[in-house]
Amino acid sequence: MKVSSSAGFRSFLINLAAIAAGALLFAAAFPNLLFENGLPLLAWIAYVPVFWVIRRSGFGASVFWGALYGYGAYGLFNYWLSVFHPLAGLIVGSIYMFYLAALFPLLKLAITLYPKRGYLLQFLFWMGFEYLRTQGFLGYAYGITGYSQWRLVPVIQIASIAGVWGVSALAVFPSAWLAAALPADLFGRKTDARLDGIFKAFFKREKIPALVWGIAVIAALVYGFVSPLDYGDAPKAKLALIQHNTDPWRGGIEEYRNNYRVLKRLSDEALKANPDLDLVVWSETAFVPRIYWHQTVRDDPPSWTLVKELLDYLASQDVPFVIGNDDARKEPAKNPLDDNRVDYNGVMLFEKGEIKTLYRKLHLVPFTEHFPYKRQLPFVYDALINADTHFWETGNEATVFESRGIKFSTPICFEDTFGYLSREFVRNGAELIVNLSNDAWSHSLPAQNQHLSMAVFRAVENRRAMARSTASGQTCAIDPNGKVLAMAEPFTEAWLAAELPLVKVSSLYTRFGDWLPKVFMGLAFILLIAGIVSGILLKNIKNKVAFPQIKEG
Repeated sequence: MKVSSSAGFRSFLINLAAIAAGALLFAAAFPNLLFENGLPLLAWIAYVPVFWVIRRSGFGASVFWGALYGYGAYGLFNYWLSVFHPLAGLIVGSIYMFYLAALFPLLKLAITLYPKRGYLLQFLFWMGFEYLRTQGFLGYAYGITGYSQWRLVPVIQIASIAGVWGVSALAVFPSAWLAAALPADLFGRKTDARLDGIFKAFFKREKIPALVWGIAVIAALVYGFVSPLDYGDAPKAKLALIQHNTDPWRGGIEEYRNNYRVLKRLSDEALKANPDLDLVVWSETAFVPRIYWHQTVRDDPPSWTLVKELLDYLASQDVPFVIGNDDARKEPAKNPLDDNRVDYNGVMLFEKGEIKTLYRKLHLVPFTEHFPYKRQLPFVYDALINADTHFWETGNEATVFESRGIKFSTPICFEDTFGYLSREFVRNGAELIVNLSNDAWSHSLPAQNQHLSMAVFRAVENRRAMARSTASGQTCAIDPNGKVLAMAEPFTEAWLAAELPLVKVSSLYTRFGDWLPKVFMGLAFILLIAGIVSGILLKNIKNKVAFPQIKEG
């Protein structure tokens, strides 16, 4: 009994160490505190410890290890969420604790149904998980494996065909395959010769899937070197991207006024140095007082005075301005109480001080910008309100702005982390993507680089250049091939003049969207059902053999 307890405890410690290693590898593959751009090659082996622990564990234990891995991996990866609010890190960690606790038993079922090649079904399950967790109210794209490859420009070109999912597929498969080669009692074996024989036998048996993966990697690299778009002859748009280096929502009217002065000064500097500018872009809610509201309602004289100063300044400019702002309107049908005010996180195109076009954010951040379950979960809603959460109403149109012959769309902050939305803008006619973001609250370079890593894919997927105007970084210009052309120094007051091509070509991803993960999920479903059915049939056959019917008489 003592020996058994000792062995069990040792096995627990080994599993714990493997889960910790998996969480560290995952977090290190992405931008982090030690490596600002991340270590992308780690992503290609990051899940080996995870899949290996699943092989060693029973169904019940896999739930525990999944929960531990989910909380640990995302706690390390998204550590900066706690800066926003202590509850933010707890909520995201708890969500992924639940997700992985549910996923791990499925991964265990895969190798139970298919003892020899269950790793193939595990791979499909993992890819389906990456896609499904970006859907719905809790949709969250941070941590999709493919995003870790954002600096490897040749590798990410296949996103123009299959989105980020194609890159994820290349990077995830080696972990599933290598983990299947490792014996469950790896650290219990005493002879290297025996282990060497196991590896050789596995490689000999499973060389075809490895060969297919190798061909896919080579094909992706060849495509990556031959497919980049030549945009030399494309018309150009020249934008000034303003980075004011403050969290605009901090403070009151005096802070808003000081922030406006910084924005105005930086804009004037950019205009003086670049008289041929087509647009000046301010970041998400860079100007806080509600422009349309105070222009029409005027219930707050100090705010209206500041709005009037802004409108007078914009009226004196020949160059259009794109400004992020809280677009508040009277909408009694949506808010019958008090002043009937409804708020949208908006982007406004100003020409000569007049609002010409407006975009309202379509995909809001869960919990911090949007919570649709007030009736079902009133205690959660009340807790969020008491935490000074600013809720927005959801917009309803994927707006394409047009000014000076430039057709562009403006995903706001969190929105450029989702491929479907930039695709919708491009399908509506956008020839340029202009992202307005505010990550200043995070006080974190890794957080800003993690966000940038996803924005890069929106450019490649749709073969559109992207400009990013941010509150504190990473304000930059990205070409249609995902190369960062220029970037303002983060955490400084700065402006960046960027000349970007206006492209009209249509990529396969723009045409067909997220087709690859849907194929993966379809295959996973077919294999799962086939495995369950064949298991039931096999069990019935065995029962008939073991217990033949005995005829009476």
